Amino acid sequence: MIIPLYIIDAFTSTRFRGNPAAVCPLDAWLDDAVMQNIAAENNLAETAFLVKQDDSWNLRWFTPTMEIELCGHATLASAFMLALEFPDKKEFRFHTLSGELTVTKSDELYTLDFPARALLGVQLNQLISACLGVDVLEVTRAGKTLIAELENEETVRNLVPDFANIKTLDCSGLIITARGDDCDFVSRFFAPRLGINEDPVTGSTHCGLIPYWQRRLEKKVMVARQLSPRGGELQCELKGDRVLIGGNAVLFMHGTIFLT
Repeated sequence: MIIPLYIIDAFTSTRFRGNPAAVCPLDAWLDDAVMQNIAAENNLAETAFLVKQDDSWNLRWFTPTMEIELCGHATLASAFMLALEFPDKKEFRFHTLSGELTVTKSDELYTLDFPARALLGVQLNQLISACLGVDVLEVTRAGKTLIAELENEETVRNLVPDFANIKTLDCSGLIITARGDDCDFVSRFFAPRLGINEDPVTGSTHCGLIPYWQRRLEKKVMVARQLSPRGGELQCELKGDRVLIGGNAVLFMHGTIFLT
């Protein structure tokens, strides 16, 4: 069996920046164990698998260690790959574990329409401060992740995470964030429990970050940056119970997977 493989840098217009995702279009689902092995072999934060259904696609995402319910950059990468095949198509619909998701294309900008996450304040400042080794202004739970607001962009940028400590927290991942110096807000995302110590650029975390910063800044349209070593920029908007997350993408590789 031969399977096409695309590696696409998402949330960037510059190759070797943003977040690389693997995308594998399939005629039908493979066994879950096979898809998990492919994702482990790719060793990227996510590998996306697509199966066409009428005028839409079924979409699943795998980290190197497990299947997950929602991924932003691999959804953007999937839409980018489909736009190569269908250059006149402007909207892509996906059926996922998080419901129906859409991506719209306008020139080179791809905009994800994702569910906003409800926010719950939690009294974990001391615990997270001890875990990170810096002062934490506020801790909020957004779904299975925790958001920790730090003092400023410099603190977020320079923080050296202790992944063993972070892995002990009762969450799937920890987001650190602060007001941006030349954008609305910045963040980094650590998810050692998912097999991803630090994700380069994470669309799904912005399902919680956008409502969080809308409340703090009283703005619905914002620009965000993720301050990983690769870095990336996201165009953000809160729209009712949905968030719009926009970004660019660039093709790095198109190859073939060979399965006996």
